Amino acid sequence: MNIIMKKIFKIRYILLFFAMGIQFSCNNYLELLPPGGLVREEFWKTSSDVEAVLMGAYQTFAGMNGTLFTLGEARGDMVQGDYSLGQNEINLIESNIYPDNSYCDWSTFYKVIDYCNEVITNAPAVQKIDNTFTDFQLKGFLAEAYYIRSLSYFYLVRTFKDVPLVLEPSESDAANFYLPKTNGDDVLKEMLKNLNDYRAFASDGYKTLAEVKGRATKASIDALIADICLWTFDYNGCIEACDRILSNNSFVLMPGARWFELFYPGNSLEGIFEFQFNDKYLQKNSLYGMTNRNAHQYIPSQQAAQLFARKYAVELTRGEEASIALLSVDNYLIWKYVGMAPDGKTERSGLVQNSCNFIIYRLADVYLMKAEALSQLGRFPEASDLLNKIRSRANVTPLVLSNSAVAYEDAIMNERALELAFEGKRWFDLLRMGRRNNFSRKDKLVEIIVSNVTSTQKRILGAKLTNTNGWYLPISKSEIDRNKNLVQNPYYNY
Repeated sequence: MNIIMKKIFKIRYILLFFAMGIQFSCNNYLELLPPGGLVREEFWKTSSDVEAVLMGAYQTFAGMNGTLFTLGEARGDMVQGDYSLGQNEINLIESNIYPDNSYCDWSTFYKVIDYCNEVITNAPAVQKIDNTFTDFQLKGFLAEAYYIRSLSYFYLVRTFKDVPLVLEPSESDAANFYLPKTNGDDVLKEMLKNLNDYRAFASDGYKTLAEVKGRATKASIDALIADICLWTFDYNGCIEACDRILSNNSFVLMPGARWFELFYPGNSLEGIFEFQFNDKYLQKNSLYGMTNRNAHQYIPSQQAAQLFARKYAVELTRGEEASIALLSVDNYLIWKYVGMAPDGKTERSGLVQNSCNFIIYRLADVYLMKAEALSQLGRFPEASDLLNKIRSRANVTPLVLSNSAVAYEDAIMNERALELAFEGKRWFDLLRMGRRNNFSRKDKLVEIIVSNVTSTQKRILGAKLTNTNGWYLPISKSEIDRNKNLVQNPYYNY
């Protein structure tokens, strides 16, 4: 790296940490953020410096909650746009996507990855300077960094398919700023290796509930391993990871009568990993602003209404007044991020208005991941037991299914829609189904998605989704212009 480039990055480092220093509060576990005005050579001195950069990774990732919601829901069948929804989001819903769409910008994911790479690279050297920095602490911090980095790459691979695999911090002399894409499966293999190597060192003994639920633990690492294995169709690997969580008595399914406590106040006994928000400390979840009654952005689709609305469904625990709320005749809003109670009326206000956590993993998700893996291996009675535990908790009738992988897949996809609605899961669930067994159920994915659009759009959208390359987003035009080693995703080579 030449001397000019080094100076540029030193200036960027100062500005970055100054911005972080003024953005976040010092009154909770995210207080350990780097103070403004420090250059690199002055910073990496103590274990607190390492933890501060980790907190930067968590906080930056949490700040993407609106993006995570949109990437996981907009192209699915559970939401639709209202009249104030932005054009970029509308284009996503309609699969009318071009490389200048803001959701094709992966730079914030790579910012999170860069924080993690900084920790992975610099923390061992800090331990040599700080004699209070124990090996136990070091390995725990590294486990957190590998978890956050792996979660970032999992989102990237599911969104873009093949992406640059960056394993060095941008500050490093060895950093290559113009990497080509790496095959997505290879990226995930690297992430699984990291997760398995460092899982044993993840802490389960944080001091506060917000840390227990909001920082990487063995269980959150296992949940990510299970999810990656399910995505790559390693069903035995998924089951093994799920079993480690299910054997942990620290996690229990919330009783049906307390199901809404998952969202208010959050950090429930069922929660495994949740991005933490606290409006009191200016850590705001953007989803209240995207889903409240005056937002007119994302609202439940007709499919969601048919699943949850009292006039259509029998979902008393997680239906109308819990997952959605009725405003007027056939006019519903998403309730999980807006409500304080499962009554469809008591809305968040004051300092709790923007404080709803964004749940990445919870125990019900683990039950359903394991059920899906079991059913794909033909272990139908075991899959049925897990599926019906979720239904029993929701006070709905158990299902009796034929011993068919397709029958179970349909039932589990439907149950995930009911249980995990609006939690940023739906599009990725459908994508996993569509990819399975060499795209054997591609037509089912298309059928589900086109059911969510007007009759005039059905044929156009169906034709677009027939090309499986179009299931992924294009690489941002700015990235293609900047990095000549990147090749645009095939569907978007106009």
